[in-house]
Amino acid sequence: MLLQVKDIEKQYKKFKLHCSMEVMEGHITGLIGQNGAGKSTTFKAILDLIHLDRGEILLFGKDHTKLTNKEREDLGVVLSNATFPNRMNPHEIGQVLKTLYRKFDVNDFYRQCEKQEIPLDKQIKEFSTGMKAKLKVLIALSHQAKFLILDEPTEGLDVIARKEILDLLREYMEEEDRAILISSHISSDLEGLCDDLYMIHQGKIILHEETDAILSRYGLLKVDEKQYEKLEKKYLIRVKKESFGYSCLTDQRQFYLENYPEIIVEKGTIDEVIEMMIKGEKQ
Repeated sequence: MLLQVKDIEKQYKKFKLHCSMEVMEGHITGLIGQNGAGKSTTFKAILDLIHLDRGEILLFGKDHTKLTNKEREDLGVVLSNATFPNRMNPHEIGQVLKTLYRKFDVNDFYRQCEKQEIPLDKQIKEFSTGMKAKLKVLIALSHQAKFLILDEPTEGLDVIARKEILDLLREYMEEEDRAILISSHISSDLEGLCDDLYMIHQGKIILHEETDAILSRYGLLKVDEKQYEKLEKKYLIRVKKESFGYSCLTDQRQFYLENYPEIIVEKGTIDEVIEMMIKGEKQ
């Protein structure tokens, strides 16, 4: 286990984080939720950038506040509001990085920049949003880290730029014993990337499930008042009142397909699951 977040709490004036999660070797784990749900606060807690009120975080099997410099080199990090100074260019950044990381290969970094069409002699302030995002990911990948922690690495990018970054992450995972924890409010980015997903809302984890299970087992029932009254409700996770009757979220879609052929049973997309988990009522 590369990461264990155990019942952590952090209280702010108008927000409280209270969550637990795990990331295993060989897995890409996603943290999804609306803006302001607690994704960035969770990442800052993991990276020891904020002080916890209670709880425990283990990185590489030890207290996250007691990592050695060598162990910290096994982390590759992208934070949404952190970057190198705008007046630096990738060539200068490479020279800085090779002094900071023992495993940093400056020539490979330059090659990767050129492959991604990032000019080595151009200042960051002249870069497009997509170029800046790709550069941050390349920096996180550059020193052979075992574990990537990526906070909204595709935020604000167009479809092509997002795909390029996701392809970089898939290539990174071709090596054994690596893992990624990635956050996004764009669920479609993570749908085809992550092995499992945590959904966070108002600082709390409201669902943890394997991505394949969400896509194969979860479903959305659309029923009128009479159909709802006759419905077996023990397999319903959330229910939301609608103009036509009810929308119902289930993780036993096949049960309702087989036993209620007269009702509408749709495959639940991740966006629909998030919406129902947030706006629906518990059963």
